[in-house]
Amino acid sequence: MISFLAQALLPFLVVAAGASDFLTLRIPNWLNALIALAFFPMALLTGMPAEAILWHSVGALAVLVFGFALFSFGLLGGGDAKLLAAAGLWFGWPALGPFLLFTTVAGGVLAIVMKAWQMIQIERHVREVSWMKRWFSFKADLPYGVAIAAGGILAFPGTWWMPLAS
Repeated sequence: MISFLAQALLPFLVVAAGASDFLTLRIPNWLNALIALAFFPMALLTGMPAEAILWHSVGALAVLVFGFALFSFGLLGGGDAKLLAAAGLWFGWPALGPFLLFTTVAGGVLAIVMKAWQMIQIERHVREVSWMKRWFSFKADLPYGVAIAAGGILAFPGTWWMPLAS
C-alpha cells in the first residue's frame, strides 16, 4: 500500500496543481507545501537512504534558486517556481534532468498552443491592427503549472519511486 501511495501521490498532486493553474492561473501555496512535505514521510516509509534524501533536497533547493531567478526576470510565475522546486524534490539528481527537459518541452508546446489560441481570439475582436503587431505586443498569462505537471508525469517513470515492490 505504501509503495502504491509513493508511486501515485506526486502524479496526482502535480496534475491537481496543473489543473488549478489552468483554471485560475494560480497554484495554491498549500498545494506546493503539500507536494514538498509529502516527500519526507514517503521517503522514510519506503526506505530511501538518508544520503538520497539529502541529494533530493539539494536538487530541489537548486531548482528553487533557478526558478526564482526566472521569476525575478518575469519569465516564470512565483507559484510555478515553487511547484517546480516541490516536484523537483521528488525527482532528485538522477531524474531531475529529464524532469526539467520534459517540463521545458511541454512549456514550449503550451506556449505555442496558447499563442495560437490568442491569435484566433484577437483576430475575432480586432481587425485593424496588423497580425504581426498583435503577435509581438500581446503578453499572455501562461499556466506553466500544466507544463510542470506534464514534465512530472513524463519523467516520473525514471525515478527512485517506480521500482518499489507493490
